[in-house]
Amino acid sequence: MAASSHRIMLGPLVAAIDQGTSSTRFLVFNSKTAELLSHHQVEIKQSFPKEGWVEEDPKEILQSVYECMERTCEKLTQLNIDISNIKAIGVTNQRETTLVWDKETGEPLYNAIVWLDLRTQSTVERLINKTPGRNKNHLKHKTGLPISTYFSAVKLRWLMDNVDEVREAVVCHRAMFGTVDSWLIWCLTGGKKGGVHCTDVTNASRTMLFNIHTMDWDPELCKYFGIPMEILPRVRSSSEIYGLMKSGALSGIPISGCLGDQSAALVGQMCFQDGQAKNTYGTGCFLLRNTGPKPVMSDHGLLTTVAYKLGRDKPACYALEGSVAIAGAVVRWLQDNLGIIGSSEELEKLAASVGTSYGCYFVPAFSGLYAPYWEPSARGIICGLTQFTNKSHLAFAALEAVCFQTREILDAMNQDSGIPLTQLQVDGGMTSNRLLMQLQADILCIPVVKPSMPETTALGAAMAAGAAEGVSVWSLSPEDLSEVTSEKFEPQINPEESEFRYARWKKAVQKSMNWETTEPSD
Repeated sequence: MAASSHRIMLGPLVAAIDQGTSSTRFLVFNSKTAELLSHHQVEIKQSFPKEGWVEEDPKEILQSVYECMERTCEKLTQLNIDISNIKAIGVTNQRETTLVWDKETGEPLYNAIVWLDLRTQSTVERLINKTPGRNKNHLKHKTGLPISTYFSAVKLRWLMDNVDEVREAVVCHRAMFGTVDSWLIWCLTGGKKGGVHCTDVTNASRTMLFNIHTMDWDPELCKYFGIPMEILPRVRSSSEIYGLMKSGALSGIPISGCLGDQSAALVGQMCFQDGQAKNTYGTGCFLLRNTGPKPVMSDHGLLTTVAYKLGRDKPACYALEGSVAIAGAVVRWLQDNLGIIGSSEELEKLAASVGTSYGCYFVPAFSGLYAPYWEPSARGIICGLTQFTNKSHLAFAALEAVCFQTREILDAMNQDSGIPLTQLQVDGGMTSNRLLMQLQADILCIPVVKPSMPETTALGAAMAAGAAEGVSVWSLSPEDLSEVTSEKFEPQINPEESEFRYARWKKAVQKSMNWETTEPSD
């Protein structure tokens, strides 16, 4: 089809900024067909200044967004697609990652502390020790979350306790706190010249400062962590016009969608019904199940979180979430730290060359264990080694680890809901690994279904932006949602073998626990 005639057929376009832990992407979709037209991706540097510390540079994050936007617009122009057809921009982001900046200078006051950072372990222990009965679930009735290094409030508390610039800015009423979505929206809508300081309900629900029942910041929670409420962004729905782009080729276009990445993937996978679920394989691994308009509390170590609120006057929907800290990050570790692979594609080849871990189990508890254990003292462990074990077995064990961790959160999800999932919808970068997908089906003993367009997180943000009041170019009513083509992986091993391997995995997990009792002294 000639480019010029193709141009006539395109309806309104919607773009999405997808700012993840390891990369930033900008993607442009056709709002009528949900087809991905063009995108650009830039890797983000992570720094590890001390053991257990993970940081990113807020200015590099912002710069990567501008770069992805510019490159994507150039690619669209080459495809003869008019960028003035872009009617809205959605934002989706790595959640919990914590930033503080100066509202007068617009400068960050410290690096972004990334969600899987562990420096707050002593802060967490101190907070838990002051709760009645030393209960990590002391705030769960309001937040849906255990007190953990994972969430933003403890990172913000650490910044206020340990960084002079942050403390001074808070005292002088110049500090602004935000997760990555807030930082990006504030900068893109003008920054120190009138930028909009806001977040959406899904990102807010990951801070431990947000009451998931009242759907607003909670004065008691803020008092508990000693956080002044004036530094917090305004909480908005996930689909409304927050402000307009203030610079670049897309200046004047509304930013009208905002969802934490895992919520965005739930929307992008069209999981709008109570009971529908998806699992995303990114840096970590996140299984979310829509529980409808009522928050459901887990008895099996899952989080209760806000799934989305698609409009100011629309009801909020909630989800149960199983969060695994290390999934794709284990691939990066094998590549950057051990040097046994040169790329993620190589991992699949290496693992496939042996087809078994030969009794080797790898528990990548680099940031402690998240769901369903919430055990910050755990550390990574490789066990079951013999003289026969080689790097190919380790590669296979790393892929199995991702699958076993998913099995643990799926089991918890099934126990909480009482209705077992009959298949698993998946997305995220690692789903391009076909061996991983087959292993996942084998270990879960249910089919794994992967959409042929893997960018579901960005799609969810674009849907929220395009459906916003005042934009209204994307219909979310069930009959208008486009049919998704997908591929299905069926289990191929007998359940007994699967159960045996899973039992061994659980034994390995027990051995990884209670390793680090508190933060090592400098």
